[in-house]
Amino acid sequence: MIDRELLAQVRRIQVRTNRMVSDVMAGGYSSVFRGSGIEFDEVREYAEGDDIRAVDWNVTARTGKPFIKKYVEERELTVLFLLDLSGSTDFGSVRRRSGVRVRSVRDTAAEFCACISLAAARNNDKAGLIGFSDRIERYVPAKKGSQHVSRLIRETLQLRGEGRGTDLAGALDYAARVQRKRAVVFLISDFFATGYSKALQRLARRHDLIAVRIHDPHTRELPTAGLLHLRDMETGEASWVDSGSRRVRAAYKERLRRWNQAFSDELRRSRVDSLEIHPEKGVADPILRFFRMRELRGAHG
Repeated sequence: MIDRELLAQVRRIQVRTNRMVSDVMAGGYSSVFRGSGIEFDEVREYAEGDDIRAVDWNVTARTGKPFIKKYVEERELTVLFLLDLSGSTDFGSVRRRSGVRVRSVRDTAAEFCACISLAAARNNDKAGLIGFSDRIERYVPAKKGSQHVSRLIRETLQLRGEGRGTDLAGALDYAARVQRKRAVVFLISDFFATGYSKALQRLARRHDLIAVRIHDPHTRELPTAGLLHLRDMETGEASWVDSGSRRVRAAYKERLRRWNQAFSDELRRSRVDSLEIHPEKGVADPILRFFRMRELRGAHG
């Protein structure tokens, strides 16, 4: 069954952020993301000031008049979601407004994919999905249309990884193999992984790669809650942590600071843009800020 509450939430986001969907995602979206190149449009008669290198000599020879080839930018885009399905993305501490259950990192990722894929459909672009954990779990080739968007939303909601770990490098290399044409690739993860530096750089050289980092507030700071029994959702290992200790909280904060710094340094070296989403704040504002940043700076070529 499709999570009706999440689909309703996506609809509410579209209504609440109507200006973003109508203006930014229809206008800004198309201005910050470009097609994969140029394609032939037509030939027309040469006019003063035209580039002589554009002359179509075959047509010119047949007609006895100079004609030039006219090209246009290929507008059609392919959007590909690389979705982390590892065990850690099941974690959630943010209560939904109804209070029925918490919103996991995966729920927020599904909401993000829904917003971007709906924007892609509005611009007649293709969208596809690769779900991964420590293996490739599902590949949905990019297609157009509202029915395909519905399938992508359904997949992001229902997919559960057989593997519990995270192999970012394997997912990035798989995307490079199956997506030959230049695409906009959203790598969606909490990025609690290592060893993906070279794969990230390789994919970024061929595609417009964007790192979408989603992490729950309880992974950003250790709560003061006394003695906690914590379990790693990927390895299954459990340990006791004294969250009431200032020293323990300070050590956790410092470790997280170093991790965040290493993540930022890696993206900078690879020339990969990033978009950070906090589940408790929703996806609309981060998407809007990212598009505005891209508009100001100019889209990647």
